[in-house]
Amino acid sequence: MTLPGPLRDAALRWIADDPDPATRAELQRVLASAMAGGDGAAAAVDELAGRMAGPLRFGTAGLRGPVRAGPAGMNVAVVTRATAGLASWLAASAAGGRVVVGRDARHGSAAFAEATARVLTGAGFAVTLLDGPVPTPLVAFAVRHLGAVAGIAVTASHNPPADNGYKVYLGDGAQLVGPDDAAIEAAIAAAPAAVSVPLGPLPEPSDVTEAYLERVATLPRHAGGPAPRIALTPMHGVGGALATAALARTGVHDVAVVATQAVPDPDFPTVAFPNPEEPGATDALLALAAGSDADLAVALDPDADRCALGVRDGDGWRMLSGDETGVLLGDHVLRTGSQPDPLVATTVVSSSMLGRVAAARGARFAETLTGFKWIVRGGDGLVFGYEEAIGLCVDPDGVRDKDGISAAVLAADLVRGLAAAGSSVPRRLDELAAEFGVHATRGVSIRMEPAARDAAVARLRDAPPPGWEADRPAPDVLRLRRAGTRVVIRPSGTEPKLKAYLEVVEEPTGDVAAVPASRAAAAERLAALGAEVDGMLAG
Repeated sequence: MTLPGPLRDAALRWIADDPDPATRAELQRVLASAMAGGDGAAAAVDELAGRMAGPLRFGTAGLRGPVRAGPAGMNVAVVTRATAGLASWLAASAAGGRVVVGRDARHGSAAFAEATARVLTGAGFAVTLLDGPVPTPLVAFAVRHLGAVAGIAVTASHNPPADNGYKVYLGDGAQLVGPDDAAIEAAIAAAPAAVSVPLGPLPEPSDVTEAYLERVATLPRHAGGPAPRIALTPMHGVGGALATAALARTGVHDVAVVATQAVPDPDFPTVAFPNPEEPGATDALLALAAGSDADLAVALDPDADRCALGVRDGDGWRMLSGDETGVLLGDHVLRTGSQPDPLVATTVVSSSMLGRVAAARGARFAETLTGFKWIVRGGDGLVFGYEEAIGLCVDPDGVRDKDGISAAVLAADLVRGLAAAGSSVPRRLDELAAEFGVHATRGVSIRMEPAARDAAVARLRDAPPPGWEADRPAPDVLRLRRAGTRVVIRPSGTEPKLKAYLEVVEEPTGDVAAVPASRAAAAERLAALGAEVDGMLAG
């Protein structure tokens, strides 16, 4: 394969404009291989085309992609131009101010955070650069705590090891949303070449950990009873030390950490995919919980903004679903809180059970589009929000985003209160099911090319199967409903996949003893619904 001239010229221009000698050399090697001809030239041309395919696009609150040279990767040049565009937009909309910058321990994070901070100081902003690798919720907290106009977290959360990202918070401490994302993307496109962006001094690192811990210490509601024993994994990420400190600040000192996953490691060597929801990812945690006679197992994702819980259920341990955890903690917040006219929120793809809980507890309920950027904007008086993908916001006035650490603190408090009352998490789940019905949920992901995916959604929208009603809560979301059953379908924002979220509801009996039978019936119906949805999408 011959290297196209325009591709060669674009690569040469990028190399000339890249201020980082390491990525300049990296792209030069790929270009040289593409120009050399021979057996490896075709693969090198393909690789070069992928790296030059265009700039990373703003997705969920910012950038995310593989760490590599070129405009389609995460590197110093891309981060420099992104920050220059963001600084230009901020200067026009916020007239200067303070910006918080923090980063995780992934490959490239330290260099990307330093480049971000220097571009911002060069643009005249005061910058609080958080000290060392920190959990993403600490950045969101610092924005509100310091009265900053924005915050930037360099992180790829639970993505594979090869990735990194750049997450933007606005002055309210919430994630960036449209139309601001499009305006910032336009400002980035208008930014000068990275080598021409003015750089200022690197600020001295700052620490807001103590202020965060003081805030978290106000969350527990139960002072009595013995503190629970906790088994915890930060999954090779940056949340272990802060989570342990936060639990200790609330009187929970018996915390066993999975030794092989305790230290930040950007290669995530013990897990195939660093996401607590992935099969096998929490095996070491559950083994530790069983071996240490723990009362609760806690898995944080690598940047600690998400939290999964595990409990002893019968003779063994299991992880709770995101919906189970969300309803448990939402109910706990409403039963023990004191804010007048509280609001709880979840997304259109999460369980509908929280709405029933809210109505019974005298609270308002909001159902939002997917993502925490919408959950935290669900309305005034928000006291709790969650999404089924193990994201939990238990203190919206402190951290206006999902926060796995504060969620772990509140979960420990729940377990403590239940134990003091002679109860447990499985028993509480049964009580909620008896009061509000069994809500069985399941996610389905089907690989489909965009054209086939869009055609399937359009067909179901225009002609719902018999017995189903269809509506569109958002342009890219289709919801199908019939009595006791719901299916929400939406395209993946990052992959050629169609995602379906299934829910069946067995109505409440008021009798805890009847819950196992209701669960069995719901499981049977959910399996049948899965097969039915497969047929719907296949057409």
